[in-house]
Amino acid sequence: MGFIMKFRVIVFSLLAVIMAAGAVFSADKYSIDLSHSYAGFSVRHLVITNVKGNFASFSGEITFDENDTIKSSANVIIDIASINTSNADRDKHLRSTDFFDVEKYPEMTFVSTGVEKDGDDMILNGRLTMHGITKDISIPFELLGKVTDPWGKERIAFEGETKLSRKEYGMTWSKTIETGGLIVGDEIKIELQIEAVKK
Repeated sequence: MGFIMKFRVIVFSLLAVIMAAGAVFSADKYSIDLSHSYAGFSVRHLVITNVKGNFASFSGEITFDENDTIKSSANVIIDIASINTSNADRDKHLRSTDFFDVEKYPEMTFVSTGVEKDGDDMILNGRLTMHGITKDISIPFELLGKVTDPWGKERIAFEGETKLSRKEYGMTWSKTIETGGLIVGDEIKIELQIEAVKK
């Protein structure tokens, strides 16, 4: 191999390394800002109305690639004991063995497995572990935007919604009312509003 050919090989190799490094570094890491984020839920009560609540304590990391969104990822840990439905007795019941059994299963975790695009929409796929059971779930979400706050920190925000079956996670407690419906519905609607700060 002549000198010119060797030189070309070296140059192309260096370019490939630089391009690969650029692809890696284009993905930024963010930490969830709990004070400006919300993880809420609602479930049917007595068939006719909804009980709403949220988890007051959770943390997580988001890796967001603005140039290639499908390479983004997210990991979240939720403190189940922080559940809040604005009713102390109900919250105590939800922490009990009838539902979350927080002494045995204190955390709920989500680990993403990929992001896909559906037209203009984006879907975050991952594995949710709750009550000792892990299931694949999909969360349609929207990027609300990126800004730099007055203190020079870059922030990013998302919102998304999905639905879960509590029975699929082993939480089957309920009672039947006289009309035949259940006191507590099976379907849980999850609502997420996430703001995160760049590391």
